[in-house]
Parts: sequence; structure tokens; C-alpha cells
Amino acid sequence: MPSLTPRTVRSWEPYLRLLIVLSLLFLFLVAIELLGTSFKTIGRDSASQLIAGVASPFAGLAVGILATVLVQSSSVTTATIVGLVGSGQVPLSIAVPMIMGANIGTTITNTLVSLGHITRRDEFRRAFAGATVHDFFNFLAVLVLFPLEIATNFLQRAATTMATWITPGIGGKFPNPLKDAVKSVAKRLQHLLEDVGLNGGWLALALFVVALVLIVVALLFITRNMRVLMAQHIEKMLNDVLGRSGLLGLLIGILITTAVQSSSITTSLLIPMFGAGILRLESAFPIMMGANIGTTITALMAALVAGEAGLIVALVHLNFNLMATLMFFPVKRMRAIPIACANALADAALRNWLWVVAYIGIAFVLLPALGAFIFSFLDNG
Repeated sequence: MPSLTPRTVRSWEPYLRLLIVLSLLFLFLVAIELLGTSFKTIGRDSASQLIAGVASPFAGLAVGILATVLVQSSSVTTATIVGLVGSGQVPLSIAVPMIMGANIGTTITNTLVSLGHITRRDEFRRAFAGATVHDFFNFLAVLVLFPLEIATNFLQRAATTMATWITPGIGGKFPNPLKDAVKSVAKRLQHLLEDVGLNGGWLALALFVVALVLIVVALLFITRNMRVLMAQHIEKMLNDVLGRSGLLGLLIGILITTAVQSSSITTSLLIPMFGAGILRLESAFPIMMGANIGTTITALMAALVAGEAGLIVALVHLNFNLMATLMFFPVKRMRAIPIACANALADAALRNWLWVVAYIGIAFVLLPALGAFIFSFLDNG
């Protein structure tokens, strides 16, 4: 049997580090699943109550953000909207703004993930900018497309026309062994907490704390190992390839998100790479735009067996993300706008961490809550 010399150990080191990174990524995905479960434990019923009874497009937009923040999944929000539209409780004219709001609400996941780098200044600045560029992309898309939809109903009319071209009766879900394995481990951890007597709000809090601890630990060691793995000019090659072809990044985002069936997972997986300085924001931004498109595929396939109303809602989601991508992707100067906004916010956050609290609290909680309350009050008045 050959002896393990220092040279042999060094030759195996990259493979060992890669195995460690893959294991940590799995742990990271379990943490993301637990984070979503903690919100869903107390948020699913609240989301349904929020969505039902909304009568104004403006309130619908605000409620779409709030509901998705509560359940940490635009897919859950969209599925709830599909069910309520199908049962006649929510009209399509209100469902469309809700879909736009869900697109904004789902971006809070990668913003929260970036906080795992907050104790390391340079890493946090890169990670927070990388997370919030997805936020600003969706904010700006809604800022342009929401008024257009209110004035013309172009998304609803286009989706309704497209629905007539598609014959329902086929569909379903992609098999996803990775997602099943992640859910299985997350469920085991949840059952362990339930076995010690936790339930309701206490269970949600415990899941949230465990998820945050796992995220911080996973990010810390992923970043350290990735720096070593990428030391041999792979970093430059990766950025050069993506920098030359934004279309490649867009396709990568679509394919990865179709495979894992979650845009939050795709964008959150990029955060450690931003933090480690491996990926430039300009190079990875198209991946995030692709993730927005890819996340609609599963809902679209499921909607094929959910009736015409569900299909129209899914097509609205797809068309909205396609339109948003067409607004920013083709012209580099347009792509530079959300990137500049994210960098400016990251610089402010580096000077004073209260900017982080204010941004998350105002953008994802206070403004949507006020909007939902005010417009619902005006509608009822």
C-alpha cells in the first residue's frame, strides 16, 4: 500500500476541498429550507388571509410582497394566488400585481443570506451588493411594468391569449432528487425540535435560529475553501467567460433554477462567491435574470393541470420576467443601473449597519404593510 507523502496529500487537497464545499453547499441548502419552513410555520395561513379579499391593484402589489416575505417562497404565493383565482375569490386584475409583488418578496432570502458575512467588512460589502442587485432589478422592473399593466392590462391580455394556444392535460413536476434530499434532512431536524416539545411560534423561532447558525457556519467555511480552490486563475477565467457572454450567464441561471426549482436557491448560492471575491457583480447579474425566468417553469408546468385561470396566472409570471429581462439584459448601460444602486447601498451599509436594518425593514415590511393597509382602507371606504 503506497504511503501518504506530503506531496500525495497536496495532490489530493483540491478534491478534498471540493468535497467539503459540496457538503457545505448541501448544508447551506438545508439551512435555506429550514429558513423557509420557519416562515411557513406561522406564515402560510396569514398569507392566504392577506391575499383573499384584496380589491385594489396597488394593495395587490403590496400584499404580494408581504405574503411572499412571510412564506419565503414566490412559488407558495403563486400557488395560493392560483387557487384563489380558480375559486373566484381573487380576480385576474388583482392577481397580476400580486405576482409582481411576489417577485420582489422572494428576493429577501438572498439578502438575509448575505448577512452571514456581516462580521467581515470586505466580504459583506461584496455579498450585500450581490444580493441587493436582484432586489433592485425587480424593484425597477415593477416600477416600469406595473403602471403599464394598470393602464393597458397588456400582461393579462397576453397571458389570456397564450392560454388559448395551450391544451391543458399535460404537466406535473420535474423529479428532483437533490431537493428531495434537502427536504428530507430539513424535516428530520424539524422533527427533532418537535420531539423536545416545540410547536407553533416557538418551533418557528427555533427553526429560524438553527437556519441562521447553519447559514453563517456554511458560508464561513465555503468562502474559505473557495478562495483556495479558485486561487489558480480560475476566478479570472470564470469572470472572463461570463463577462464575454451575458447570454451564457442568462442560460446558466435558467437551467440551474429549472433544476432546483427555486430562484432563491440559485441567487443565494451566488452570495458566497460574491463574498469571496470570486464572481464580479457585472458577470453574475445575467445569472440572476435567468433565475427569474427559470423559476416560472415549474409553476407553468403545474398550471397546465390547474385549469385556465391557473395557467393564465403562471403565464403572467413568465411574461413579466421575460419583459423585465428584455428591459435590462440587451443593453449594458441598462444593466448598470441596478448594479450601481446595489453598490451604493452596500457602501452605505458598510459605513453604518443601520442602513441594512432600515433597507430590509422599510422595503420588505413597512412600505408593503402601509400600502396594503392604506389602499385596502380606501377601497373599503
